[in-house]
Amino acid sequence: MLFFTDPERTSRPWETAARLPAGAGVVFRTFGRDDALETGRRLRAATRAAGVRLLVGLDVGLAETLEADGLHLPERALGEADPVRVAHPEWLLTGAAHSVEAARAAPGALDAVVLSPIFLAGGTSGIKPPLGVETLKMVAALRSTYALGGVTGETVEVLTGSGACGFAAVGAIQATF
Repeated sequence: MLFFTDPERTSRPWETAARLPAGAGVVFRTFGRDDALETGRRLRAATRAAGVRLLVGLDVGLAETLEADGLHLPERALGEADPVRVAHPEWLLTGAAHSVEAARAAPGALDAVVLSPIFLAGGTSGIKPPLGVETLKMVAALRSTYALGGVTGETVEVLTGSGACGFAAVGAIQATF
């Protein structure tokens, strides 16, 4: 399970991170916010205490400063995966994909892709049409894949048998944990 932060929808993400089960992950997306370092430090403390992995979205420098467990790359930055893997072989490295083609073309340096949106979604995933579970199955057969977008307590059950290695969410995880 990956909890994706969003400055507009998750104003205090460290509180949710502290309640996540050990082994889960947090993808800290700052979108250029001024409070990124302060929020990141609170997240790092919460994730360490909970046994949860912290991945930083796109910003290698912030990930290094926070001693994060990895990095999440947006689809537009997947070309950075190979150099990041060389510099940080111990990091968990994930990347966004919004189509089968993007998932297929994603570098092998990634540990997993985060395919979205699978279902109708809110936030930035909501501007794209849902890919559906059949597309998720196709991508998951090719590589480790997390399902994101419209994943809720109701839709998560539909993911059973899809081959996804896990799911990711913003609001549903925040509301549950």
